[in-house]
Amino acid sequence: MAAHRACTGPRVGHSPPEETRVGTPDEGDGTAHIPPETPASASGEQVTAASGRRARMTSAEVGFTSPDEVPPKRRTAVSLVLATPERRRRRTAVLPDVRHQARKERASTGKDARGDVPRSAHAELDLGADRPDPIALLQGQARTRVPELLPIRYGRMLESEFAFFRGAALVMASDLSRTPVTGIHAQLCGDAHLSNFGLFASPERRVVFDINDFDETLPGPWEWDLKRLAASFEIAGRENGLPARTRRPIVERVVAAYRAAMAGFATHTNLTVWYEQLDAEQFIDDARSRAQRRMSDHVIAPAERSIAKARTRDSMHAFDTLTHLVRGEPRIIADPPLVVPFSDLTEMEDEATWAHRQLQLYRRSLPAERRYLLEQYRFVDLARKVVGVGSVGTRCYIVLMLGIDNRDPLFLQIKEAQPSVLERFLGQSEYANQGERVVTGQRTIQASSDIFLGWQRVDEAVDGVPHDFYWRQLRDWKGSVDVDGMHPAMLSGYAGICGWTLARAHARSGDRVAIAAYMGKKPVLDEAIAEFAAAYADLNARDYQALKAAVADGRVIADTAFT
Repeated sequence: MAAHRACTGPRVGHSPPEETRVGTPDEGDGTAHIPPETPASASGEQVTAASGRRARMTSAEVGFTSPDEVPPKRRTAVSLVLATPERRRRRTAVLPDVRHQARKERASTGKDARGDVPRSAHAELDLGADRPDPIALLQGQARTRVPELLPIRYGRMLESEFAFFRGAALVMASDLSRTPVTGIHAQLCGDAHLSNFGLFASPERRVVFDINDFDETLPGPWEWDLKRLAASFEIAGRENGLPARTRRPIVERVVAAYRAAMAGFATHTNLTVWYEQLDAEQFIDDARSRAQRRMSDHVIAPAERSIAKARTRDSMHAFDTLTHLVRGEPRIIADPPLVVPFSDLTEMEDEATWAHRQLQLYRRSLPAERRYLLEQYRFVDLARKVVGVGSVGTRCYIVLMLGIDNRDPLFLQIKEAQPSVLERFLGQSEYANQGERVVTGQRTIQASSDIFLGWQRVDEAVDGVPHDFYWRQLRDWKGSVDVDGMHPAMLSGYAGICGWTLARAHARSGDRVAIAAYMGKKPVLDEAIAEFAAAYADLNARDYQALKAAVADGRVIADTAFT
């Protein structure tokens, strides 16, 4: 089946990892301490969390005076530091250099990593007594957001344990930084929960299934994405009332699908991997031909309805639902505080001139042929629009543009790109513009990307502070999978598709041969990460209760009217 062809690619090199030690983050911004240079004779080789590269570090640099003080399985990424001279002053998260090594050498890297980080160690969730307060993390993150929108964010997170999980990417990133890692890196989604996968149109006008959220993308340990995805299925299964005996195979299916797909990718060429994608319609056609009647009723039919619905969600659909005529000209319908016309947010005398300036800045990030296409549309209106759960409070706008006439609309979304939640644990992005970070990460991970994907920096924003943004179409056959009340058979199938898709995403930038060799053929990792997911779901439930308590005692203001 074309959608599930296995594939592989170039060596993104790593030397066999040595034992990885932890240090202690600085107080304040939560970033790891960058120590002064020490003589090489006093150092030991380490795998760095920020890049997967090796650096020579002393035991003091990683926060311990003696290796004996470190429990043998506490190999984590929380504050591993870069001691390489060229990066000592500015710790940066980058993909490791490509090394053109044979598959056998790359496989040895993965197998050797088992000695340092046994696959069973991924079941661990020993965060220590100094785990940061999750509510304090969320409040710290809120400092750079639009204050009047924060109660909506917290209100949406209160809706359920899964809603809290969606909004708490920073909390989990902090927790993941204390878990074992192999030192093998890939371009991460950074927020790979099950609701951040979905349907959209490829430039060839096919409905494809892929990861669809990249606000937190950054190079990092492949295990982090996989653990967040597995935990999301455990939490969703609990919300659906599924017993543990039903949830466990579904969560293991995520990891098993990832592992099987990566094993396939490890045998194919670089170009095969790069071109691989999951064509949703072809996938359904193939599934229908093999499906039994029961599977067809519970899995195939709902999937077909999701695809049909996605095909209706385009700029024309957005135009019909989000606009009305004002003095003969289309205007975005105000629905405060969720949709607020830009003119109501600012006292600018010439809103159109400002908007045209932003369009000009954005178009510079597009290829020449896309700029020509964009120029065939004229600016009409602009509004702030609240979206999602974790994104609420960031500055997000929608732009209405018209082509030939009122039946030729183009709706673009302008979304603020703040530093990834992973940066304080892995190092800052190599891109000065956070919008460029998001766009580059998306193009690295996705098999097909929006033709209008681009970025810009707004130096004269509404609040007078510079902000980075990325642009894309608001809707282009966009569809999501609603797992609320989903039949276990379909949830299991969806788990497999998400696991396959995440493996394909990581295989495009990470060392798929080493990752596949590390995971192996036995379900050791499947079982370990399922254990982790169950433990993390328990922790997430406690954090959710902590948010409820913070709202009850007035430390956090929440507005549940806009869930």
